[in-house]
Amino acid sequence: MTALPLVLKLLLALVVIAAGVYDVLWRRIPNWLVLPGFLLGLGLNALLGSDYAPGIKEAALGAAVAFGVYFPLYVLGGMGAGDVKLMTAIGAIVGWKNWLVIFIFSGILGGVIALAIVLSKGRLRQTFWNLGYILWELVHLRSPRRAGAEFDVRSGKGLTMPHGAVVALGCLFFLGGGFLIGA
Repeated sequence: MTALPLVLKLLLALVVIAAGVYDVLWRRIPNWLVLPGFLLGLGLNALLGSDYAPGIKEAALGAAVAFGVYFPLYVLGGMGAGDVKLMTAIGAIVGWKNWLVIFIFSGILGGVIALAIVLSKGRLRQTFWNLGYILWELVHLRSPRRAGAEFDVRSGKGLTMPHGAVVALGCLFFLGGGFLIGA
């Protein structure tokens, strides 16, 4: 993790908390939220320079890495477009190294939350079967969502969770961890 100036920490917290709440309530992450976050992330990093912030190069690379990881998931039907844009904005705010830490935190938290949802719905066996099917289709370079609506997050028929809220939690863990190590 690399240290972030307070203004970038505040921007990150503001964007992800708003996105998380909005995603829980309306299952969308609006462009009017992520676009300013993206532009402010790039602008503040350019203004502050690499001595006090990730810098414009790191911020642009953070946005590119986030987009490169999340866009294929969107194309395959496993992620919403708002999730792609949110993570791209986060990459622009924190840079690529910090984005990777947030990605890992979000992945771990998302896995724990997903397991809790699956267990509470009594769908553990079906979920493991679906996971095997998804992996089979991906290995054969096919989109799993062709098999039915339950494999497409946009259909509303599958078991889903608001990923924006999970990402918000991952970012808050990141920010809390930074305070613990003095970053």
